[in-house]
Amino acid sequence: MPVARSRAEPRLGHAIRKRRKQLQMTLQALSDASGVSVGYLSQVERDNATPTLGTLAQIAAALGVGLEYFIAAPKPSDGLTRAGQRPRFALPNSPLGYETLVAGFPGAELSSYVLIVPPGYASETVSHEGEELIFVLEGEIDQILDGQSFRMGPGDSLHYSGQTPHSWVNPTDAVARILWTGTLEVLARTGVLPDPAEPGQPEPILSPPPGRPT
Repeated sequence: MPVARSRAEPRLGHAIRKRRKQLQMTLQALSDASGVSVGYLSQVERDNATPTLGTLAQIAAALGVGLEYFIAAPKPSDGLTRAGQRPRFALPNSPLGYETLVAGFPGAELSSYVLIVPPGYASETVSHEGEELIFVLEGEIDQILDGQSFRMGPGDSLHYSGQTPHSWVNPTDAVARILWTGTLEVLARTGVLPDPAEPGQPEPILSPPPGRPT
């Protein structure tokens, strides 16, 4: 007798296929990395076969995630972060500060940070997969999209494709704070923005920029 599936329970095959597509992996590539045959992987992705825990662990490792990514159903409370308790960090040799807004529950696609931008900071021009949405919380920035510059102040927002060449600069003598949200899977794949809450890793704390209240 089949086990009833609760509405909150994730569908394993769909989750595996979704993660594989995010990584732009073929079934053959996943097979090579996991040691599981292409035919069996295809059946699993169509929910026509259920892997053992050991096989699922091989697939998860090949996809760069833990077992909980596929078997843990997120609770409403998993997405809650509290003001003053969110992880803050900075990348090595970078003047930018980041405050993590996302909780990172299994299957989450969005990334979101508050960026703390010192006066005079200018980014490089980049283009990549995904979408971005920025909302200025405090201060001013110039956002440049494909050579066109937009002066943005508190309350202004901009939504754009990451494939559009873009950069930004804080041209003022005051700190700016920007809410950044995007679907940048490349961040998780390359470690461009580390997960400061990863178990076993020290949480880097960013000191408040000069002139900002603690």
